[in-house]
Amino acid sequence: MNKEVVIRVENISKLYRLGQVGTGTLSHDLKRWWALTRGKEDPYLKIGMENDRTKKSKSEYAWALKDINFEVNRGDTLGIIGKNGAGKSTLLKILSRVTNSSTGTVKIKGQIASLLEVGTGFHPELTGKENVYMNGAILGMTKKQITDRFDEIVAFSGIEKYIDTPVKRYSTGMTVRLGFAVAAHLDSEVLVVDEVLAVGDAEFQKKAIGEMKNISASGRTVLFVSHNMPSMKALCNKGILLKNGMVDYSGTIDDTIDKYLTSDSDMADSGIIPVDMPRLYGTGEGRFRQVTLTDSKGQVKNEFYYLSPINIEIDLEILKDIPDAVISIIVGTLDGERILFQDSFFEKLQAIPLKEGWFTVNTQINQSLLPGAYSLYLGLAHINGTTIDLIERVSDFHVLKMAYEANRQYKWDSSHGFILSKEPITIKRQ
Repeated sequence: MNKEVVIRVENISKLYRLGQVGTGTLSHDLKRWWALTRGKEDPYLKIGMENDRTKKSKSEYAWALKDINFEVNRGDTLGIIGKNGAGKSTLLKILSRVTNSSTGTVKIKGQIASLLEVGTGFHPELTGKENVYMNGAILGMTKKQITDRFDEIVAFSGIEKYIDTPVKRYSTGMTVRLGFAVAAHLDSEVLVVDEVLAVGDAEFQKKAIGEMKNISASGRTVLFVSHNMPSMKALCNKGILLKNGMVDYSGTIDDTIDKYLTSDSDMADSGIIPVDMPRLYGTGEGRFRQVTLTDSKGQVKNEFYYLSPINIEIDLEILKDIPDAVISIIVGTLDGERILFQDSFFEKLQAIPLKEGWFTVNTQINQSLLPGAYSLYLGLAHINGTTIDLIERVSDFHVLKMAYEANRQYKWDSSHGFILSKEPITIKRQ
């Protein structure tokens, strides 16, 4: 059954003039007016560069967004992901009608409630209570409708004691709490939330995520921007990745996050660990130099079939004799959650003496990881726990949904966990 489309974005672009506040100069406005009166295209929409923050602009103009197209269905929760400067906030401002696009159209069914910046829509001289009523009126609600929701809004925000205090005296966290409570509990078909929830405490963030889940389950639509990937996974079902002002990828939230986290891997293709790669040095007695991942045929890979073994080979340089070395190899998610641990000590319950020189370390991840994006963490330490060398995210890799055998494919769109258990499940009548 086809779902109802509540947001349709068609060819949205946004052009900014660099180094200027406002719309431009009189001469530029006259040139633009003259072109439009003759039925010509705006000449300044042809000028400008993509929004790549790593390159110096050669133009007065830059595209904050360029040719953005997507649809959002009723009840969807869409995560918008990208680096700082990718265009996420600009897109939300256009959708919330805070600013206009330079080209393209946005079609939205229903009312939008937005929380884009701390204090959005609040008048600092008014009390919290007065701001709740003002925001409800802006959304087209009657005073009675707002009153019916008022106690619920205040209770959720957790600032009952200060609801009659002017908002200008609120802390940032208090302002965000009340702003989110208003946006989430007043009648609106679409809720738009930017990164502002990051300033709240962990308890409120968890509470806000739960409320947005309830909103989505009720048939309303949520657009969410955050750099917190676990929150994205917990809340969203779809994702869009913005890069340099353009849509780089769209799909399920898991696939979108994987694409984002693996798009700029620090690991060189050769497997050689860069000298400047972030690492935690300890005693300086040794260091990891290279790591190579290969499949069952010995081919160097960073993508592996589901249920196939992953071979790991590590070059280790010992600079000073270590009588009691312990080597740890950890598999983690790209957002930092560690999920699989291997340690040389547990094999024989004793440390390994390593003389000065070069060593090769080999191990295997034997068909235990469910499909997804992962990374290796390498550790070298003394038996007492003193760190010698530690590197996080030394090599990123994927476990694919495809398998060697067609009947062993992983059919689900999102992971049901991380580790595959080989233990059988039995069932019998009681």
